[in-house]
Amino acid sequence: MKKTITFPSKKEIWTVLGLSSLFLLLTVVCIGLRPEHIYMVILYLILFFAGQPTRKLAVALLPFAIFGISYDYMRIFPNYEANPIDVEGLYNLEKSLFGINENGTIITPCEYFAIHHCQIADFFAGIFYLCWVPVPIAFGIWLYLTGKRSLYLRFSMVFLFVNLLGFAGYYIHPAAPPWYAINYGFEPILNTPGNVAGLGRFDELTGLNIFDSIYGRNANVFAAVPSLHAAYMVVALCYAILNKSNVFIITLFSIIMIGIWGTAIYSSHHYIIDVLLGISCALLGIFLFEKGLMKTKWFKNFFTKYSNYIQ
Repeated sequence: MKKTITFPSKKEIWTVLGLSSLFLLLTVVCIGLRPEHIYMVILYLILFFAGQPTRKLAVALLPFAIFGISYDYMRIFPNYEANPIDVEGLYNLEKSLFGINENGTIITPCEYFAIHHCQIADFFAGIFYLCWVPVPIAFGIWLYLTGKRSLYLRFSMVFLFVNLLGFAGYYIHPAAPPWYAINYGFEPILNTPGNVAGLGRFDELTGLNIFDSIYGRNANVFAAVPSLHAAYMVVALCYAILNKSNVFIITLFSIIMIGIWGTAIYSSHHYIIDVLLGISCALLGIFLFEKGLMKTKWFKNFFTKYSNYIQ
């Protein structure tokens, strides 16, 4: 019988401690250390050293950890330093494609919903938007815990890949969200703080401070294109279908996905154009990963080793 390894090797120990130290050092130097950075490292080290099952989980969660770190590190080099910020062009394109006649004036759907909204829609908009990251991550962890670890790894790596594609889009075409044009006009103002926009109505309705705390930490407000809010549940739904999940899960994910799309527009966080590009980003990422990367020898070998480690 093959002996079960219960402790990490010296190489694994030094690798994890070295990378953790490097992450903290780079964070201090580049963006400033915050309490959540320390908590994340402590949690990861606890998982890695607590035992073999939790160590496998720690390694399996790396795609999600890299996603969070890469988003945070975009503060180092803001996208508006790479290319000009699009405020007016995107606004005018949205109005020309999807404009609504409001008392003889053509306005964008976001401007329409900023005027016409109701408490029921405000409440469900907040609920849907709270699902955009937790539900996909929870789905991934469920795949992992139920033993479908190879599919979990495909899902989590596609999730990361779609994010990286989206981040590339942020740098290729920095763009202001609808609430920016509504509040500030068309002149780009650098270092503009994050804004809850229409989601503030959920905070007011519930007496909570959820979205204000989330958007107060926004790494960059000029990152509306593509809408990754619109992308995440597309990835989750596709892999739920690949998993042959039951009708309830498929239906639930579909409702959440459509709800997030609608909320992005209703809350003035994204134009319809942004949402469509976000959906396209998700589908492109899935296609490139499954039909491109997974077909290459080097990546397939890497994936197999990674998958075997977390089994």
